[in-house]
Amino acid sequence: MDFSYASLRRFPDVEAPNLQAWDATDELLVQRALAAGVTGEEIAVIGDEYGAIALALADAGRQGIRVHQDLATGRRALARNAAAAGLGGFVSLELEPALLDGARLVLLQLPKSLAELEEISDAVARWAAPDVTLIAGGRVKHMTLAQNEVLGRSFENVQPQRAERKSRLIVASGAREVPVEPPYPVAEPVEVPGRVEALTLVAHGGAFAGARLDIGTRVLLEVLSGEERLRLPSVAHPVSSSALRASAQRPATGASTPTVVDLGCGTGALAAAYALAHPEAHVIATDRSAAAVASARATMIANGIQDRITVTHDDAGSEIPDHSADLVLLNPPFHLGSSIHTGAATRLFDAAARILRPGGELLTVYNSHLGYKSELTRRIGPTEQLRRTPKFTVTRSIRR
Repeated sequence: MDFSYASLRRFPDVEAPNLQAWDATDELLVQRALAAGVTGEEIAVIGDEYGAIALALADAGRQGIRVHQDLATGRRALARNAAAAGLGGFVSLELEPALLDGARLVLLQLPKSLAELEEISDAVARWAAPDVTLIAGGRVKHMTLAQNEVLGRSFENVQPQRAERKSRLIVASGAREVPVEPPYPVAEPVEVPGRVEALTLVAHGGAFAGARLDIGTRVLLEVLSGEERLRLPSVAHPVSSSALRASAQRPATGASTPTVVDLGCGTGALAAAYALAHPEAHVIATDRSAAAVASARATMIANGIQDRITVTHDDAGSEIPDHSADLVLLNPPFHLGSSIHTGAATRLFDAAARILRPGGELLTVYNSHLGYKSELTRRIGPTEQLRRTPKFTVTRSIRR
């Protein structure tokens, strides 16, 4: 019986009429995998957004499939979809040797970032079986010749296939000899507003903006460094460390300390800069991207502040207790995958409303044309504009 792709859901990710949990690329990848005749233990799946590939293969009897998904929302959706379908036979792993050891077939939903594609293709050539075949696929409208060039750095043979149903597969084989050191993560010193010494940012290929400050983050840091009234209140309500997966990273101070959350932390620039400027604060950096979290953890180590910052891989701060934060810093995305959609920002606004204590503050930077001020007022509380440039706006919202 054919697998029911239509039964899959994106939840807990944003769901909308123009967003679905699978596309034709997933189906084409599954068809090629089944035709290849390899066992489930020899298959690794990367970028399976909501589990369509892994579950369709499991439904066809392939067991022992290894799966890597960058987003926490995708991992939770896969678990929910598997439970709803009564399917198992797969294991979720990070982008690490265990994911690819002995894999003869790797299925990849092409990422948006060329840097992420470079890190993944190097990992496949580095850790998979010598005769591995990598089959990458995507929607034709999002594919470029540059993707072929990146794959060609790790594989001798890169063969684009004929487009079907607005999707296309690329078959890469003949793994090249890899360099001694992988291309990622990379580390770069960056100048931070209000700070004399440079901050070292570390980035894996899938981290937004790489090892540099994106423009929005820089504008928010300028506001933080220039506004005396944004200092933390003297009375704070610290987060319960027992409620966090990574609570062991939190120092034992024995005293009440203000809690600051970098919600959607990326490489950790906001969290690191704030922690360096406010050593009295306990800072939590959280993101739904595994690449971002790995980057943020490395950023904290590079700056010698890993003992003062908790970094978690989480969906919209779901593991942070209610009413526990004094300040939330937020630079929300306005894309969901390849779709422009404000739902991701709305989820983060709601998350900030939940975790902020009454009277706590949310500092948000966003593209000026999005006009989030009224929505922030409705969801958080009174909101004022602190700065506006032609491209970005910074607001301060007080939790009711």
